[in-house]
Amino acid sequence: MKLTLNISTCPNDTFMFDALIHHKIDTRGYTFETGMADIEQLNEHILEGGPDISKISCAVYPLIADRYKISRSGSALGRGNGPLLISRYKIYPDEVSSVTVAVPGLHTTANLLLEHAFGPVPRKKAYLFSDIAEAVSDGEADAGVLIHEQRFTYKKRNLRLISDLGALWEESTSKAIPLGAIAISRSLEDDVQKEISELIGESIRFAFNHPASGYDFIRSHAQEMEDGIIDRHIAMFVNDYSLDLGEEGMEAVEELLKGQMETDRTTTFI
Repeated sequence: MKLTLNISTCPNDTFMFDALIHHKIDTRGYTFETGMADIEQLNEHILEGGPDISKISCAVYPLIADRYKISRSGSALGRGNGPLLISRYKIYPDEVSSVTVAVPGLHTTANLLLEHAFGPVPRKKAYLFSDIAEAVSDGEADAGVLIHEQRFTYKKRNLRLISDLGALWEESTSKAIPLGAIAISRSLEDDVQKEISELIGESIRFAFNHPASGYDFIRSHAQEMEDGIIDRHIAMFVNDYSLDLGEEGMEAVEELLKGQMETDRTTTFI
């Protein structure tokens, strides 16, 4: 059975899905037509219709809850790994709402965490995540929200940290930071949904047990090519929650989406 699968180009996704995509595990007769893109492009694609399986920002889930469920395996969720708000010059917290802020997409969890921390920020500009540090450095935006590899490299541009948005989330909720998830289409049979979620978990276990196996695949799509940065990225975003959200992880997602879901929709996990 052929299924369509969309993931991001980031090392955490290519690390987790390499074994599944390249049949390094028994895929139980499933093959995957794989698309790869920036996280906000994946969000937009799934809003337009979308594939059978897709990486998404947790923040976009309320808009697709009638069509998709969330896999318990494959998420990007943890502690100490949230987005960073940075700038060229000192900006005080009470000034954030009045400056131009570059964000990695209006449907991203990074954008939702920015508003969770500072309330409405009217002057936002959406950028490809890998272009945000440069946009701030060049003065196109006063501040920017960094995700993925950019979290590790912004100091090279003499940019400064305004706020760790993930730390603020953890302090205010005591929950882990729910960044991304894997959405599986409700149009698939229930047993297929369950098998796909299980296979994602098996693919991640293979990656943990054979960390060098997918390195060529990971490097071919990474924005930052230094091995050290790639390794730090994977270590930060792939963890036990990736294998299985568990009760704690599911509660974190539900906390993030509190007030975002329509009354007739629920967060459904597989």
